[in-house]
Amino acid sequence: MTIRYDEKGKFYTDVITKDTVPVVIQTETFLIHGMVHTRPNERLKDELNLDEQFLAVTEAIIYDADGSEKYHCEFLSVNRDHIIWVIPVEELTESQPGGGD
Repeated sequence: MTIRYDEKGKFYTDVITKDTVPVVIQTETFLIHGMVHTRPNERLKDELNLDEQFLAVTEAIIYDADGSEKYHCEFLSVNRDHIIWVIPVEELTESQPGGGD
């Protein structure tokens, strides 16, 4: 790791601190469970709105349309054009049969 200092004493490193957000991502053909990394004090939405073509996902498990696990990998780059929706895992709630009260 390199540390650089400017004339005012502020330091810069090659390491970028990020927060880990467990998410579920629906693409056109797959469901992905994994971790998206955001900068401190930024929302998941801020990360999703970046102009980069691909979204980095770590600890990814990829499921097909039948719910069968197809792949498991430490790093996955998802084309943002194919993302339909993203849900933070902490926002998930179990649905009740029948959908009523």
